[in-house]
Amino acid sequence: MTGPVPELAERAATCADRLRTADSVLLASHIDADGLTSAAVAATALERAGVPFETVFEKQLDEAAVRRMAATDHDTVLFTDFGSGQLDVIAGFEGRGAFVPVIADHHQPADATTTYHLNPLLVGIDGASELSGAGAAYVLARALEADGVDNRDLAALAVVGAVGDMQGGVDGLTGANGGIVAEGVAAGVLGEGTDLAMYGRQTRPLPKLLQYASDVRIPGITGDEAGAVEFLAGLDADLRGDGEWKRWVDLTDDDRRTVASALLKRAVASGVPADRVDDLIGTTYTLTAESEGTELRDVSEFSTLLNATARYERADVGLAVCLGDRGAALERARTLLRNHRRNLSNGLELVKSEGVTVEGNVQWFDAGGRIRETIVGIVAGMALGADGIRRDLPIVAFASVEPSAEGEGPEERKVSARGSHALVREGLDLSAVMREAARSVGGDGGGHDVAAGATIPADERAAFVEAVDRLVGEQLG
Repeated sequence: MTGPVPELAERAATCADRLRTADSVLLASHIDADGLTSAAVAATALERAGVPFETVFEKQLDEAAVRRMAATDHDTVLFTDFGSGQLDVIAGFEGRGAFVPVIADHHQPADATTTYHLNPLLVGIDGASELSGAGAAYVLARALEADGVDNRDLAALAVVGAVGDMQGGVDGLTGANGGIVAEGVAAGVLGEGTDLAMYGRQTRPLPKLLQYASDVRIPGITGDEAGAVEFLAGLDADLRGDGEWKRWVDLTDDDRRTVASALLKRAVASGVPADRVDDLIGTTYTLTAESEGTELRDVSEFSTLLNATARYERADVGLAVCLGDRGAALERARTLLRNHRRNLSNGLELVKSEGVTVEGNVQWFDAGGRIRETIVGIVAGMALGADGIRRDLPIVAFASVEPSAEGEGPEERKVSARGSHALVREGLDLSAVMREAARSVGGDGGGHDVAAGATIPADERAAFVEAVDRLVGEQLG
């Protein structure tokens, strides 16, 4: 079995062999949507393979976290959606006692090696755009198949993870991700189509769908509820039912075409550039086993629901939803989602009202404790290109780190950086920037070229910003 990514087949098989022979596995994963889906894919595959395991989540994989994991009774630790960037730390514990690390990740590897390491970057596949952490876990899950087990149904979660990790775009998932999509479609768990490329097609009433869709800003509609209502009211289509606005999923194909056509014409008439108008229509993915009109039907909405759990210390809820709980866990996740949306909205308004500080090559803001460290990166990504904030510069966001339960260690700041794929094409690599700048001030960082993060001493912000500005300038010339 080569699976959807034949270049990784040999590495996946080696990792799978180790897991099959383990006495017990500690499955450790990150807390974002990609981390949760990675854990769910790996957990399901381990269970089907009959491998005993326990699952834990970490918002940051540092030396203290690795030390705790290495000291457990498990003889093998499976890291999903992190581990590569901390490979030098992990390798330092390898060989101590029974600790054997297995890594299924897609982040930039640190300068070290280990025996069981599954990462697309090691075979020339872009881990920022072509394979997510959940995708790496899916490749491993396919390698774990035996005795009639078919793990292709896990492709649906792998796609949720990829989209949640900002991979793909209006043209859909490509590269190795495309192979996973094909397997999901063939397995009947995933639907791929062309539709309006706006978040909330399953759950938002039409005026809210248009009002809050900000990827392509249409004057008089985007951010303008009254304008969105006026636009929809002027269309010859059945857009209301029982006095309430319908959702996109409720419309007939003809009515969808009417709205989409009018929206495209309005964008052109409003002066939206042609390439941005084209972005209104794109590739969409649905989970065919989920009910229409729910957050779980659309991969983008599913990923947002997951972010609303683990980023608020409820990874157990998100994992349970991924594993099929459609009762108490789903209801709890929906409650957390409502809170998450409020926090994102408030965070974005804070950034827009206070603005950002613009350096020569980057722009930045410091939210302190007013935006949670676990969501400040999402807010930064939402702010990039918003009113008054430039899109042609990377944005760097700072937030206070909540103290540990033990209250140990120096005060730190969480850093999240976001760029655009256009800047990446010009040479931007935020993973390298975050790692080098953070280490220059006594911290550490990493991630992807378009999105990365770091943790630094709280009193080193100025020196860190100076280093980031210099490094980005060197990359972009």
